[in-house]
Amino acid sequence: MFINLISDTVTKPTPGMLQAMMTAEVGDDVFKNDPSVNRLEEKMAKLFGMEAALFFPSGTMANQTAIKLHTQPGEQLICDKYAHVYNYEGGGVSFNSGVSCRLVDGHRGMMTASQVEEAINPPDFYHSPLTSLVCIENTTNKGGGACWDLEELKAIRKVCDKHHLKYHLDGARLWNALIAKNESPLEYGKLFHTISVCLSKGLGCPVGSVLIGDKENIDKALRVRKVLGGGMRQAGYLAAAGIYALDNHLERLVEDHKKAAEISRVLTGLPYIKKVEPTETNIIIFEIDERQITTDSFLEKLKKKNIQIIGMGQGKLRMVTHMDYTDEMHGFLLNILPKL
Repeated sequence: MFINLISDTVTKPTPGMLQAMMTAEVGDDVFKNDPSVNRLEEKMAKLFGMEAALFFPSGTMANQTAIKLHTQPGEQLICDKYAHVYNYEGGGVSFNSGVSCRLVDGHRGMMTASQVEEAINPPDFYHSPLTSLVCIENTTNKGGGACWDLEELKAIRKVCDKHHLKYHLDGARLWNALIAKNESPLEYGKLFHTISVCLSKGLGCPVGSVLIGDKENIDKALRVRKVLGGGMRQAGYLAAAGIYALDNHLERLVEDHKKAAEISRVLTGLPYIKKVEPTETNIIIFEIDERQITTDSFLEKLKKKNIQIIGMGQGKLRMVTHMDYTDEMHGFLLNILPKL
């Protein structure tokens, strides 16, 4: 038995998803003639109460496209210091859009409306970059799957409106936040100018993210996606997986959250664990007490038990539960951890 907890992107399509993919009606999506892609985009737009949506091969490309839509070279976006668009998108903010990031020192990847307002450069002070965009990540990856408070997100939108800023949500794991906090996608559709959501994290799809917004922005996004090389042909096979996941895999995220919470509780009670971050969704971030066992030794012991997790840097380790992490695997892990 091999247990892979490095990410929720390691899953394989379920039999039902594979069947949906194999029987998908397809066309050429570059010409917008793929009925399955069109159906997915319409479904996503309706789900969030927004005008239009566009299918992308990756969440990074969807985020980078949104940033390109909302900024001009030389301008600046505001995000938390943990934000995915800053830490894990290969410097695309500067490479693709020619903009810089004003980093906010938030809590577990989440900043407040007052922090955002303080970070805005005076628009008439031409020595500093013009602030044009605020980027939010929900849930926060580096923050351990933390969920934003919806009222704080609303307060940030008021700041954006006051200062004429655009507002983008990197919702790679937004599904987890919606399930954990019993929130509606429609609430988020009212708040943001654009939203990117991932289908291959948590929902079990092999590939794909979707960018959602008004028709004008999505029409522009189609051109940006082309420039970035994101146009795909018979992408309906992948879109069919997304449709199936939305219809069948959302509610089961509760199981991932429950298992993550149980792992977190076990880790918290172990003498060789220095710290465990609060666990709200499917991500567990923790630190080893090096006086008891080295991090390298801990990882090696897990490896010998066919258990794989990932390092986040700065001594932090991460486990991510997902739909391919079975009850049997879970029982085995919980039994092994106290014996390491």
